[in-house]
Amino acid sequence: MSGADPAAALAEPALLRGLDPVIGPASRLLILGSFPGAASLAQARYYAHPRNQFWPILGALLDEPLPALAYEARLDRLRARGVALWDLLGACRRDGSLDAAIRDPRGNDFDALLAAMPGLGAVAFNGATAARGEPAFAARGLATYRLPSTSPAHAGLSFDAKLERWMALRADGWIPA
Repeated sequence: MSGADPAAALAEPALLRGLDPVIGPASRLLILGSFPGAASLAQARYYAHPRNQFWPILGALLDEPLPALAYEARLDRLRARGVALWDLLGACRRDGSLDAAIRDPRGNDFDALLAAMPGLGAVAFNGATAARGEPAFAARGLATYRLPSTSPAHAGLSFDAKLERWMALRADGWIPA
């Protein structure tokens, strides 16, 4: 008999796999989250939780009605404007959606992604957990932005305060006005 505790093995959450990157041929800006929440994984859609402020914030930055569009149309608009999406982590174990509950994190393959985006100039980190990857991107000469999380779990800032911080992407030309 092995020394492993069968009850402990059953209590361990399954390894969750993240979503594929959203990139286009003209991607200049990569927005990185930490890892998709439970609603996003269940729907296989980035920022699917109805209270996540990502789509309203990006809609305001792009001056487009992103929240009102079908999901694929949102992604098409991002690609057309040179915006890519992905997450710092490609897999992990986690109960629920909080970054604090992430266990056994496994990073995504950014070498392959960056090779597919030769025009990339900046990376924006959606929240503190995603921003842990900042040194690796800054070392490649990319502009980096640590932005407040759009997650409903991070309610310390109002929508307007978050939007004001995210507007740096537009002010610096990474999102054309």
